[in-house]
Amino acid sequence: MYFVYLMASRKHGTLYCGVTNDLMRRVYEHREGLIEGFTESYGVKRLVWFEPHDSVEHAIRREKRIKNYPRQWKINLIETENAEWADLWNRLSL
Repeated sequence: MYFVYLMASRKHGTLYCGVTNDLMRRVYEHREGLIEGFTESYGVKRLVWFEPHDSVEHAIRREKRIKNYPRQWKINLIETENAEWADLWNRLSL
């Protein structure tokens, strides 16, 4: 199983889109600042959206499409399922 996900610094804050085969581990790494670079620099620690995929090819294709969409499209995607921009981390750790 592969996941495409969106992280945010806060509601309507800085966004990051990624793909992984271990969503819990990857989000933990972002939350704890274990990954140097963009998410660490901008405090992007809140998981606000994710989508499962059966193949890595589909997940990567979807991630690339999302990255190319305008910011407002990404905001709409998040708010369709998570209007309050709640941190979905707790849903992963259950």
